[in-house]
Amino acid sequence: MDLEYTVADHVGLIRLNRPEMRNAFTFAMLDDWRAALRSAIDDDNVRALVLAGAGGSFCSGVELAELQTIADTPLAHKYMLTRRVHPIARLVEELDKPLIAAVGGVAVGAGMDMALMCDMRFVSPRARFSEGYIKVGLVPGDGGAHYLPRIVGEAKALELLMTGDMVDGEEALRIGLATKLFPEETLLDETLAFARRLAAMPPAHIQLIKSAVRRGRDTSLATSLDLISSHMGIAMATADHYEAMAAFTERRSGKYIGA
Repeated sequence: MDLEYTVADHVGLIRLNRPEMRNAFTFAMLDDWRAALRSAIDDDNVRALVLAGAGGSFCSGVELAELQTIADTPLAHKYMLTRRVHPIARLVEELDKPLIAAVGGVAVGAGMDMALMCDMRFVSPRARFSEGYIKVGLVPGDGGAHYLPRIVGEAKALELLMTGDMVDGEEALRIGLATKLFPEETLLDETLAFARRLAAMPPAHIQLIKSAVRRGRDTSLATSLDLISSHMGIAMATADHYEAMAAFTERRSGKYIGA
């Protein structure tokens, strides 16, 4: 299969599996991608999600042959994005569980945009990020102009968007584009291990934290504080809160049920 979705230890893994094409995605893969995200959203057994590519690449964007099937009109190109590609971003926005990208190689164009949608990006030194749209006379089509300034700041984002320059794994870590750097051979294992660590936390509280951060980026302090006060009321009423307090007092690991 060109896209695989598996679940183990409360962690879902979406793996792009076209290594011979540097995991460029087809429209059929986008359908499977949407189905995997919807499954992860609806499945309480899934508490964290990892996005990775097979064969040393992350994703080189949309398969060019797919673009050639689109009628050469402005409206057709717009609908290709809004109806086929952008639903991934909208589902990621709906996802209330941690989503981590494991980027061990090329992530360019829409492939980089897909990595930017994730909450964190773990990389190897071989990672290669580029918003290369400008080099082929295009503009960032899958959210890059939205996500990148929020991650690296507006000035750096404009530099990367306007030049299409390549950023390797170490530079990505330095500028805040990446969260952690691991050797290529252990990247996926380390990413899955971290996802399992998050999955072992009280799941409702992880979801509340993610909600507060996501909502807070586009709201006032007053609105953010009002939201977190409601979240705190919910958190303190859960069985997991009482279990966490008991575990802390008794100096043992908590066992969380998501309630």
